[in-house]
Amino acid sequence: MRRAWILSGDLGHLLFGVVVAVLTLVEAACAHEIRPAYLQIDEMAANRYKVVWRTPMLSGMRLPVTIRFSDGVRNVTMPAERDLPDSLVETRVIETDGDGLAGKQVEFVGLQATITDVLVRVHLQDGTVETTMIHPSQPWIDFAASRSPLAAARVYFVNGIQHILLGIDHLLFVFGLLFIVRSRWMLVKTITAFTVAHSITLAVATLGEIAVPALPLNAVIALSILFLGPEIVRVWRGQTSFTIRHPWIVSFAFGLLHGFGFASGLTALGLPQGDIPFALLMFNLGVEAGQLAFVGLILLLTAALKSIEVRLPRGLELMPAYVVGILGAYWTIDRIAAMLGGAA
Repeated sequence: MRRAWILSGDLGHLLFGVVVAVLTLVEAACAHEIRPAYLQIDEMAANRYKVVWRTPMLSGMRLPVTIRFSDGVRNVTMPAERDLPDSLVETRVIETDGDGLAGKQVEFVGLQATITDVLVRVHLQDGTVETTMIHPSQPWIDFAASRSPLAAARVYFVNGIQHILLGIDHLLFVFGLLFIVRSRWMLVKTITAFTVAHSITLAVATLGEIAVPALPLNAVIALSILFLGPEIVRVWRGQTSFTIRHPWIVSFAFGLLHGFGFASGLTALGLPQGDIPFALLMFNLGVEAGQLAFVGLILLLTAALKSIEVRLPRGLELMPAYVVGILGAYWTIDRIAAMLGGAA
């Protein structure tokens, strides 16, 4: 007797097509940089501040965004640039008039033409730390009222949600798993295993215990998606495999890789060591919230569509496997080519 799968039959195939189409469109829209830029301002003395402006690099190109301070702020030292493998760092010292930063503004010129956010962290001599996320829709920050620790938590939490929802490869891997999971209990085990695994590697990577080069990592993450294509075919044929019998183990193994990918959302910022544990906690909670929201949405759509009897041509029944395989293969080849090109 054939077992019931979480996503099965024409309903699953129809839903799969819709989701993949949406993910593909989102990926096309997100062809630009999604890692946030980072502005850090540390008060060195009365009315004097050290400014660190870090912008991510994409395909060797700098994010075309610059910072511009309002009147009443002047450079004490000229901006000094330093190239890093994944970003460009600009450092300078500024001086303000008698009121410090209060009433001053920083404008992020060019940000409105991107989809990149900017994380702003201000550290004053009295120990006050303010953290704010700036979005392209409002590319400036006014230094006026102080912000609570809860506001900082919200910044990292929302950043975690955005990171997974814009991480199309992560979502497609989770979505592919739904086709090889045979029960809701196995779904819970599989998603939990993925969560535990990527939380482990997210933590060790963000804390600097292990560093994995981005290009090989991205290629292997693409391979994890390609791996699911044949498994979905086996499910359709009524066959079994180790992955189909124990999807939670495979989910855990590949989840370790995906965790290193999630870590790029924090490590690229270059946060001070003292801020990392709190930022890591809230960012990871945001990632989990985004992941659970995605799975919940798929299950909700499945339940809603069950009332509609949709019949697709038999030739389309293998569409999920082919799409997963094709996208996984495309990303794998593309990322390996980028890796080899970078090494040349």
